[in-house]
Amino acid sequence: MYKVVIIDDEPIIVEGISRMLPWGDYDCRIVATANDGLEGLDIIRQQHPHIVITDISMPDLDGLTMIAALNTEFPDMEISILTGYRKFEFAQKAINLGVTRYLLKPSCIEELKEAIEIMISNLKGKNILPLNDLKEKSNVNLVDNEASNFIVANAVKYIEQNYSHRLTLSEVAEKTYVSQWHLSKLLNRYVGQSFSEILNGIRIREAKQLLTDPSLRIGDIAEMVGFVDLAHFSRVFKKNVGVSANEYRNSLSSSLTT
Repeated sequence: MYKVVIIDDEPIIVEGISRMLPWGDYDCRIVATANDGLEGLDIIRQQHPHIVITDISMPDLDGLTMIAALNTEFPDMEISILTGYRKFEFAQKAINLGVTRYLLKPSCIEELKEAIEIMISNLKGKNILPLNDLKEKSNVNLVDNEASNFIVANAVKYIEQNYSHRLTLSEVAEKTYVSQWHLSKLLNRYVGQSFSEILNGIRIREAKQLLTDPSLRIGDIAEMVGFVDLAHFSRVFKKNVGVSANEYRNSLSSSLTT
């Protein structure tokens, strides 16, 4: 049977969807439920369900990023949103990121039934039968789509905002709701650089700006942009710029006096 996961931080909603719909009539069975978005993501990665019905306005959860993450990892998964969040632009973006149906609470049973029928029809159109487990998208068949671009843009934005501390790939992956492996593949495909190359590029760009201030010591600048020691900063700076930080600063001074 088609596997279904239901996620909502209101237990009564989860209970209602689980009990009030004739899942067996649709060749479906509920394999898990969750009252927390992050827990729900873990369950999805464990169960690989065919269908997910979820809210996206739960505490500690960026709903759009979650949807994009699921779409990039499980492109054949059918997702419907059941939420009280009524902003049109948000709903439009969710659909662009791969949501099949965007339903507003309170939603009637007939609307839910229609959403299920459409999701099952879509699965059959992709030749996914009830006995076939969904597979995660491999690096070989990564394709360009809005969800992937959305994840990459959010990841780069987070790096831009947090480069000055000891940032890790794990932290960025957690904030974009994808695995480290998957995020690494997306960055390489869409940016053409690894996580460390992107991070170091941003840090060196900021360091070059700070080097224009002669009152700042190079060691302090290295720390300000997130490097744990001066030697590492010096190696990365020369690799990226072609000259040492001191030579770069001297060249700025020379250009100002000529």
